[in-house]
Amino acid sequence: MTKADIVKEIADKTGIEPNIVLITVEAFMETVKESMANEQNIYLRGFGSFIIKQRAEKTARNISRNTTLIIPAHNIPAFKPSKSFMARVAGAENEEEA
Repeated sequence: MTKADIVKEIADKTGIEPNIVLITVEAFMETVKESMANEQNIYLRGFGSFIIKQRAEKTARNISRNTTLIIPAHNIPAFKPSKSFMARVAGAENEEEA
C-alpha cells in the first residue's frame, strides 16, 4: 500500500477531500521524522510506538580486502506495534489460513 492508497482510503472513509488528507498525512510523517531526529519517542495508544534504538559501537570486517573497520555507535528509528495491533494482524493471518 502506498501513500496515495492510504490517502484515498482515508478520504473514502471520512468524506474529507483527498488533498486535505494528503496534507494531513504528510504533516504527520514530517512530525514523526522531526521528533525522532530530536530523539523523542512517539507513543500512539492502540497503534504502536515509534522509538529510537541505540546501536553500540562494533567492529566489522571487509572480507574481500581483509580489513577491519569500526562502526560508531548510532541511533536508528524503529516501530513497535501495540498488542492490539499485533493481535489483529495475527488474526488476519489465521482467517486467511481457514
